[in-house]
Amino acid sequence: MTNLASRGPAIEFDHASFWLNGRPILNQVSFSVQAGETLALLGRSGSGKTTALKLINGLRLPTGGEVRVHGRRTSEWDPIRLRRSIGYVMQEGGLFPHFSVEKNIGLVPRIEGWEERRVRDRVSELLETVRLNGDVVSRYPGELSGGQRQRVGIARALAADPPILIMDEAFSALDPITRAEMQKEFLELQRRVRKAVVFVTHDLREAMLLGDRIALLEDGHLVANLTPAEFPDSQSPIVRAYVQAFSDPMAKRRSA
Repeated sequence: MTNLASRGPAIEFDHASFWLNGRPILNQVSFSVQAGETLALLGRSGSGKTTALKLINGLRLPTGGEVRVHGRRTSEWDPIRLRRSIGYVMQEGGLFPHFSVEKNIGLVPRIEGWEERRVRDRVSELLETVRLNGDVVSRYPGELSGGQRQRVGIARALAADPPILIMDEAFSALDPITRAEMQKEFLELQRRVRKAVVFVTHDLREAMLLGDRIALLEDGHLVANLTPAEFPDSQSPIVRAYVQAFSDPMAKRRSA
């Protein structure tokens, strides 16, 4: 699917809004994501982060402004083709519990009509990419640890080589040690695969670590779009509140 990539941004929000029952969920939001770039979409619960992801993959259409994927408005895409061009990773990987690891990872390539040998080769390649032993292929999600399920979820999202990856609180359900391991592995993986990534999180530390830029949503408004280096020095009251909220507990602990 890499032939879908084009010059210019992979994803563009151009004054995009989404209203539901007379209430703005997203209001006049503008940002873009280039190929090879990770945008950390930060915000508290209800800020509009997940709605933004749904606008990218066409599960929602903007009620104002535009959302474009590879230069084309999402309303102009065939919805199925759009979603197959985007890998989607969610908490716990979002795996089908009645499918084996092999069937979960190979699902989209099979739907796309790949030859069976090519699917099997791709599954083996991706298991190695996400650092899982080949002996997990016949296991089911319920037989895996949380970290293993998340690795399988990433492998499934990458299976048909989509140019875009969207990740919705992908590591938030993991224990702290496994989460740190997965964050490190994501950074190493992104250096190799160079996807356009939108990584949704409510954790500033995770956003600072994984994002090339951090877009902060508050009540449906984009209040900051900064690099991790710029974020702590912002004079925005909302940004400063985030920085203080995540730095104060550590400072208090050190001074205790």
